[in-house]
Amino acid sequence: MKERSQALFAQAAKLIPGGVNSPVRAFKAVGGAPVFINAGRGARICDVDGNEYIDYVMSWGPLILGHAHPAVVAAISAQAEKGSSFGAPTPLEVELAGMILDAFPALEMLRMMSSGTEAVMTAVRLARAFTGRDRIVKFAGCYHGHSDSLLARAGSGVATLGIPDSPGVPGSLAELTITLPFNDSGAVAAVFAKHGPEIAAVIVEPAAGNMGVVPPQPGFLSRLRELTRAHGSLLIFDEVITGFRLAWGGYPGGGGIDPDLACLGKIIGGGLPVGAVGGKRAVMEQLAPLGPVYQAGTLSGNPLAMAAGLATLTILREGMECYEAMKRYAFSLCEEMQGLFRRKGIPVTINRLGSMFTIFFTAGPVCDLETARRSDTELFARFFRGMMSNGVNPPPSQFEAWFVSLAHDLLDAEKTLEACARTLETM
Repeated sequence: MKERSQALFAQAAKLIPGGVNSPVRAFKAVGGAPVFINAGRGARICDVDGNEYIDYVMSWGPLILGHAHPAVVAAISAQAEKGSSFGAPTPLEVELAGMILDAFPALEMLRMMSSGTEAVMTAVRLARAFTGRDRIVKFAGCYHGHSDSLLARAGSGVATLGIPDSPGVPGSLAELTITLPFNDSGAVAAVFAKHGPEIAAVIVEPAAGNMGVVPPQPGFLSRLRELTRAHGSLLIFDEVITGFRLAWGGYPGGGGIDPDLACLGKIIGGGLPVGAVGGKRAVMEQLAPLGPVYQAGTLSGNPLAMAAGLATLTILREGMECYEAMKRYAFSLCEEMQGLFRRKGIPVTINRLGSMFTIFFTAGPVCDLETARRSDTELFARFFRGMMSNGVNPPPSQFEAWFVSLAHDLLDAEKTLEACARTLETM
């Protein structure tokens, strides 16, 4: 039963647009009313009606240690007793910045802020100021937050809800954003041949996670680096999802490619609101108060988020074998689920990178937004509802990633496979 969730959603709909504070939470793409969560611990969450679920949303990626990890809770509690915000520098933000920069050799300086969207917005502003150019190149299906410059053909909720472009974004600004197919380096080369002197930066998720999980094809990222360097443009990696998710530091498949700027979030805040932009010293020194590019935030470097991030990253750094453990869990789960779908005769493509994966309801392969959109979203919605009714919480969108945490164990895997088998029997 979900009576309390339904009542809360009805109440919320009168107070909050769509009844939610972030669009995908509304379950519009999968049908029904969203469940309201009361608590979480480890790999499990419990809704207000007392139903328990094995969670693969994990707050959309930040909770790599699981819900309410004791070390993170203790760090937040200890800092809360000292104070939650000061509007002044604290030792924690210096310590966390040092830890992040040690993990990202390509980055030389870092600025903390409060969200991934804010980090990307700042990176784009920096790139335009540093190069004296206005155009930005992005890729269809890559979501870089909801700032005006980057909503065109975006992923995440934009792809889920089928919104091509958002009203309220001035056409003159949207014209400065060139959107190309992900994994198509030939298209990038053609755009640089035509607009090279006007392009400030190319921004990309090194491994896409917002049209579902889509890895870069061999040579794609290195070609972006070659083209941007040859034309005096900056390369921006959006690692809000992939940062510390697949390995200690940034995306491990980059082959030593060093971006000029990188955007971070999610895991570095341990489940609290956080974002960061890092990059080459010459670029970062354009930020005020050193330079003329303005960026500020009342809660930037918030000590509660810094404490949670330090606790999370310390555990990851001291036990880097955890990445292999999560990878093995995800690999085994995906292989077993693939077999269940195959035996049922339902064509799916499962894209996986380390501890994140997406089940696309299409025969595949899936290598960009166009091929991702061939998925049968109605079939996914039926699968989602079945999994929820059987005690598993997948992301409520075909175009999002499932996340495995350190808290997921063999019992969770067994129960997930049982839920999948029961769900498929009804499809």
